[in-house]
Amino acid sequence: MSGEAPSSDPAGATPALPGGDPRPRPQYGEYATPEEQRAAIREPARIPASAPVVPTGYGTHAASAQVGAQSPRPGETPRPVRMWDRILTLALLVYGLITVFSVLPQLWDFSEFAQTWMQLAGIEGEFTNVAQGEIWGKVASLVFVAGWLGTALLAWNSLTRRRISWWIPLVGAIVTSILVSVCLTVPLLGDPAVATYISG
Repeated sequence: MSGEAPSSDPAGATPALPGGDPRPRPQYGEYATPEEQRAAIREPARIPASAPVVPTGYGTHAASAQVGAQSPRPGETPRPVRMWDRILTLALLVYGLITVFSVLPQLWDFSEFAQTWMQLAGIEGEFTNVAQGEIWGKVASLVFVAGWLGTALLAWNSLTRRRISWWIPLVGAIVTSILVSVCLTVPLLGDPAVATYISG
């Protein structure tokens, strides 16, 4: 026959490979390439030597990804806490809240508020635009409350980000006062006594 059977060692050694390879026939995949061995045992690729290795309870693993994800970026340095800004911002918000609670009852009863305002302005007569005044007085009250809540929300958000925030209550108070003044002007100008005083 043309093919030769692998020779075997009479002493019971492992038979040699065909083709004249002097190495004995592998029985457990000893001659497999590293890629074939990893595929057979499902071993992940070897960690590069440059990657830092940290010990864990079950062995070691590369921590390059974790370290890169947890290390702060140069542009993300935490801002310093300015205590004076926090105190001033909170003090302005508290002052604005006190103002809201003190003015709110007057705006809700607009007829009495308008009559008092006419006396202080030196306008003779009584406020008679009651129906329109009640509507706009309640609108002004809601604008006052919404303005303070919006200002407080913006200021708190700015404080949590450690930004300069003292100016937010001031700007919020100015904007809210302008809107409330517009609401109050509409019924006041609609009253005949006030209109006559302004035109005269």
